Amino acid sequence: MHLSRLMKIGAAFLVLSLMAFRVPQPERIPDHLPLYTGGDQCDMDNQVFRHGEEMVYKVFYNWNFIWMSAGEVVFKVEDLGDRYHFSAHGGTYKGYDAFFKVRDKYDVYVDKTTLLPITSIREVNEGKYSLYDKLTFDRENGKVKSLRGKTKEVAELVEYDTDSCIHDILSMVYCARNLSFDQMRPGQDFPIKIFIDKKTWPLKVNYKGKFPNKKIRGLGHFNTVALNPEVIKGYIFKESSNLTIWASDDKNRLPLMIESPISIGSVKVILKSYRGVRYPLSAKVKDKKADEEISPED
Repeated sequence: MHLSRLMKIGAAFLVLSLMAFRVPQPERIPDHLPLYTGGDQCDMDNQVFRHGEEMVYKVFYNWNFIWMSAGEVVFKVEDLGDRYHFSAHGGTYKGYDAFFKVRDKYDVYVDKTTLLPITSIREVNEGKYSLYDKLTFDRENGKVKSLRGKTKEVAELVEYDTDSCIHDILSMVYCARNLSFDQMRPGQDFPIKIFIDKKTWPLKVNYKGKFPNKKIRGLGHFNTVALNPEVIKGYIFKESSNLTIWASDDKNRLPLMIESPISIGSVKVILKSYRGVRYPLSAKVKDKKADEEISPED
């Protein structure tokens, strides 16, 4: 088992779950449905998160019918005046460090009026593998400059052509939470697009509909929406992988649980704790029975 893969999967699941709040482009919406008018990914006014928001997720891995809690990923928001600082830091628990130590950091600084990234930094440390990748976004010229290498000291600068309003993997998380999916019908697809690892990735997400009273161990029962993001098949995901996300059906749009089979088992990522959310978590419903511990089992 490779714990580096596990932490990558956990981070990727959380990002996809929040990106899944993209709406379809206007030309794809049937005539009888009103168009979404709350903005697009090139001009976004934040109405969802605020300074001090923090979400902590626990990553579980199932291998040969045994569930293991391997690590955590923490998302934070900081208001810097004219911009936001988003961070997602993840790692294995100390008990696993002797076997395979993972400490990954994702940080992005975005324009406060558009939520478009200005600078994005990834610092990856997984066993003997390390990566430093600093992206600088040149919107006027449709370019992304990547200072990338094993470490910051040996990183080399390369320039790539991109769309003028492209997001990095973390800025899209928070931009996407500000988009509405209330007008979507179950079974409808919509696109997502990010720049990461030297290229632009166009994917799609399938909206499955609303699922009330979903049990999230350790937190209780919630009214949720479910989504199935398209995945990049190969290294991590099976050809038949069906990644499923349950997110809170309220103004906060918090991802609550994500699960999927992968090439070497299956994974569940569960919201462990949250604080500093902008609105009351109205999607939470009265529990039939108090949960005693966080568990990947439902």
